Amino acid sequence: MEPKHMSAFALYQMLPTENGPSTAKKPPLPQVVERKKKKRKRDNMIASAKPKSPMKAEKKNTKKMMRKKIQKVANGEPSVNRTNVPERVAGPLLEDLLSDLTQINNSMERAKRLFEWLIRPIPAQTFFRDTWEKKPIFVQRNKPDYYKGLFSTAEFDRILREEYVQYGVNLDVTSYTNGKRETHNPPGRARPFTVWDFYESGCSLRMLNPQAFSSTVWNVLSILQERFGSMAGANVYLTPAQTQGFAPHYDDIEAFIVQLEGKKHWRVYNPRSEDEVLPVLSSPNFKQADIGKPILDVVLEAGDLLYFPRGFIHQGNCLPDAHSLHITISSYQKNSWGDLLHKLVPAALEIAIEEDVDFRRGLPLDYLTYMGVQNSDKDDPRRGKFFSQIETLMKKLSNYAPVDAAVDQKARDFLHDCLPPVLTADELASSVQGAPARWEDGRVKGVGAQITTQTRVRILRAGCARLCSDGEAVHLYYTTNNSRVYHKEEPQSFEVKTEHTDAVEYLIHSYPDFVTVESLPCDSVQDRISLTELLFENGIIHTEAPL
Repeated sequence: MEPKHMSAFALYQMLPTENGPSTAKKPPLPQVVERKKKKRKRDNMIASAKPKSPMKAEKKNTKKMMRKKIQKVANGEPSVNRTNVPERVAGPLLEDLLSDLTQINNSMERAKRLFEWLIRPIPAQTFFRDTWEKKPIFVQRNKPDYYKGLFSTAEFDRILREEYVQYGVNLDVTSYTNGKRETHNPPGRARPFTVWDFYESGCSLRMLNPQAFSSTVWNVLSILQERFGSMAGANVYLTPAQTQGFAPHYDDIEAFIVQLEGKKHWRVYNPRSEDEVLPVLSSPNFKQADIGKPILDVVLEAGDLLYFPRGFIHQGNCLPDAHSLHITISSYQKNSWGDLLHKLVPAALEIAIEEDVDFRRGLPLDYLTYMGVQNSDKDDPRRGKFFSQIETLMKKLSNYAPVDAAVDQKARDFLHDCLPPVLTADELASSVQGAPARWEDGRVKGVGAQITTQTRVRILRAGCARLCSDGEAVHLYYTTNNSRVYHKEEPQSFEVKTEHTDAVEYLIHSYPDFVTVESLPCDSVQDRISLTELLFENGIIHTEAPL
């Protein structure tokens, strides 16, 4: 009698734990999601020690407004957009759209058009005014092929067979049963034999960075990142029929759920309190009893779209009659005013201390006797005076805030996060990647192409390069040499000579127009040529016609 086949899922459950063999089905905690989890910044002691001051009134009013918004939802007031798309306005297929976009001269316009297609028929202006960061939307198209070509299960299978996919790095195997979320990642490479066995055993598959393997996903995200001014990322989720792969939770990103194949039942819930509106971090896994009733309960079929802001709790499960494949396109992680202030306030304080004697004056000799947690309940007039001085200094601090420098720090982070641009055929032929230099017939050919003062050039994308100063030197940061794998490379930059900064600014601000090398505001012809060659060699600019 032949031995009975044991699935990869069953084998995985038999693996010994750190404490030795165990019959309990307890795989390790999820590698990727758990990295994001951090405990809340405030503990009860510090929270209870908050002083009463004039600053508190404004915060109280803000919280009151938030409570009203949440209460409106609880009372059944409208909070979700549902849109049915007539066939005649359903929009072009992705392949045709991407082809059309290559004919558009301006990358910002390409990004605008692609985003409009993503959320069609909702006008982008209406979306950003009424929906973005505010409430979910559900777009039902009744057009299964609308997102065809973006990704598929066939592409998933090809990647597993042809690419080096690693568990925990590129792929997670998950399940959610009896209210418990588990991750079942073995060590090492994800082979199709094992991965598809997990899937047949009822596990969901999450590909964490499909843009590293799929040229189409890479192209779409590299275009959309210019619309958001923030990194656009993606995960692909393949879920067997009648299963659920993840517990209810909320994320720290703006999420666009694009249904590619099959269908999936989604429930979306309001943030539980104002503290969880637009959160900085993703949540832990919730139990059903923690989250109340959904404000949105829908089934996404192929061609449909669901958007929800960060902080909205969500969960999706497959129905008995179909599997589900969807891709989540995400953006706006750590892109809030608070994230900017994280960079701005320390710099402002450093400048204020250097330039303003009020920030350098000594603290009161006896301040430890009436300030601090142990003294927070004291009715001491000196406490009011102390808080008043803090408020005065905080108001003055804004006068020393290097806002542009802090924005440039955010911009450097963004450029490091970015995917490199996907070049059109014309851009490839006219950029360093398409330069004719090669080895042929036993010798080097095609190295005689020259940049002259009459060569017409422009930067490759509106947002692919940025001048930033650290106070001592000016550097040009750029995306064209980035990897398709998130942060695989260090930030790409080089120092720009002081006499060349005007010329680089001129190129950036001239986009999308081509300009002659001769028109660059440099001191000499040699400076113009050498700067242009440097930018060309790093893939930041391309020429109007191939060299």
